[in-house]
Amino acid sequence: MGEWRTYKIGSIGRVVTGKTPRTADSSNFSGPYPFITIPDLNGRVYIDTTERTLSKKGAESIKSCLLPPGSIMMSCIATVGKCGITTKPSFTNQQINSLIPNNEFDPRFLYYVFTQIGNQIESAGSGGSVYTNVSKKRFSDIEINIPVDIREQRAIAHILGTLDDKIELNRRMNETLEQMARAIFKSWFVDFDPVRAKMSGRWKKGESLPGLPAHLWDLFPDRLVPSELGEIPEGWEIKKLSTLCTVQYGYTANAVQKPIGPKLLRVTDINKQNWIDWNSVPYCSISDLEKEKYSLKIGDIVVARMADPGKSAIIEEELHAVFASYLVRLKTDSLSMAYYLYGFLKSDLYKRYITETSTGSVQPSMNAKVIVAADLIVPPVPIREAYFDFILPIRHRINKNLKESHTLFSIRDTALPKLLGGRMPLNIDQEILWRQNHE
Repeated sequence: MGEWRTYKIGSIGRVVTGKTPRTADSSNFSGPYPFITIPDLNGRVYIDTTERTLSKKGAESIKSCLLPPGSIMMSCIATVGKCGITTKPSFTNQQINSLIPNNEFDPRFLYYVFTQIGNQIESAGSGGSVYTNVSKKRFSDIEINIPVDIREQRAIAHILGTLDDKIELNRRMNETLEQMARAIFKSWFVDFDPVRAKMSGRWKKGESLPGLPAHLWDLFPDRLVPSELGEIPEGWEIKKLSTLCTVQYGYTANAVQKPIGPKLLRVTDINKQNWIDWNSVPYCSISDLEKEKYSLKIGDIVVARMADPGKSAIIEEELHAVFASYLVRLKTDSLSMAYYLYGFLKSDLYKRYITETSTGSVQPSMNAKVIVAADLIVPPVPIREAYFDFILPIRHRINKNLKESHTLFSIRDTALPKLLGGRMPLNIDQEILWRQNHE
């Protein structure tokens, strides 16, 4: 290993604290510049998409805070320690401090260092505050250890980055698979594409179309009929969601990180992404009787009734878990019905219903009766089962990617402190040769 030195963050580049343009002027927003806030620092290394953007006018109003590509960001107010790297000229709000590093320091290496200094950030927070607030000066004065040779920095970053790149690839693949699943539901059960294709003669017996294998032809009718929800396929029904499932409120318990009981699934575990990351779900203490009552099974659907009402997830593996009080469980009589209802809950139809019916002045909320009061179109059992057979391989692939990513997370988290502590040997010359052959 080469020489390592201790540097203050402020000595290795320019530290920038973000700002927010005047929010009363809507012309400051919606433009070409990413406007990065804490929710955007969601585990991705490179922040290439954001919930909000700035216009040229908004960017000009806070031009001193412009971050070039390769700047390392860290949340330093309230929620601290979340990190990311810019990929294009960007801005952040005032909750984020950023470092524009000098040329002799590798941005990705510094990103990994930043992910490990959460305790120092907390300690640097202003005393007496309700929440942690790390000023630009305090952030700049934090000391970190860095190899003097930038080749060694890059070698370490490459090892860790290879793992993170695969994790990110899996995440993007899962997003694509989720979009495919939603597109199939919309095509079959909202737009009625199979029925319309038969009506127009575009889909003939024995032929296949994209998303419509030939063996499904006989299942779909060739006619739409009037209903209270507009035209629907002949022979299909309109039902209340409440008639298709049983409903149960969740368990009131305190979440703990120590593995003292089953996992406690909460709203926050299902509202940040389209699948459940069970590695981040905490535990809870619960009696055997209550555990049996609230235990989650394959095919159970959980729906948020607070914070993000209507947000849902489906349980797809046997595990030791219960669901928390701000969730309700929907239980059906078959897996095909469970996946059909899950497709409906993820659809724009249900999102519109939730938007129109949610209440609450501080945060939206719903009771279980409202959650399941939505009307939906229900196809005959053979079509539901065909949809289930069509969707299941997609869901299996999503879960396979999740499990692979969990393994990669574990490997990375084990290697990271050793590499950043200079305790793992590196052959820089071999690393440079590898990079030249693979980039």
